Amino acid sequence: MIEIKNIHKSFGSLHVLKGVDLKVDKSEIVAIIGKSGAGKTTLLQIIGTLDRPDEGKVLIDGIDVFGLRDKELAQWRNKHIGFIFQFHQLLPEFTALENVMIPGMIAGEKNSVIRERAEQLLCELGLKDRMSHKPNELSGGEKQRVAAARALMMSPSVILADEPSGSLDEANKLELHRLLIEMRDKYQQTIIIVTHDKDLARIADRVVEMQDGEIKK
Repeated sequence: MIEIKNIHKSFGSLHVLKGVDLKVDKSEIVAIIGKSGAGKTTLLQIIGTLDRPDEGKVLIDGIDVFGLRDKELAQWRNKHIGFIFQFHQLLPEFTALENVMIPGMIAGEKNSVIRERAEQLLCELGLKDRMSHKPNELSGGEKQRVAAARALMMSPSVILADEPSGSLDEANKLELHRLLIEMRDKYQQTIIIVTHDKDLARIADRVVEMQDGEIKK
């Protein structure tokens, strides 16, 4: 499903990724662990096409994603990749429902269609009564569920999660872990999680450790 070949990335004189190779199967949950500065988030951003490598290739479902032009890549990313961030990144002026609808709006889909899809996802995630609430009216766990619904909006084949439990209390962490498993089982998505959370790493099918910009053998 995902094949990462010889990825290098530097920021100035700092060589952050040093020839990373990684393969991830369809519907597999992979946790990437390692100390701060190991290159985990940089790798995730490159897999998610939010940043480009200096060298190497990323193949997702057989597509060389960095072979696409910028506009094509943005459209492809919106359709095929869902993101869940540590601090949810919800837009504060919009309701939960409107936040979930945003990827569909970006894709130019019909408003009635994306609204119905967003409502369905929020109901599935136990947020039926919170659709009209803005982020500052939601708990931490509710915000992450809204973020998960937004990530699912376009039925992407890949979900990328960057420290998704980092800002949650213990009860909401467990709820998020359950949700990630359910998402994979129901939608057959490939999920890559960057985390320091050992409990979250345990739910993965495979744990990959990074050290000093490389995959630890």
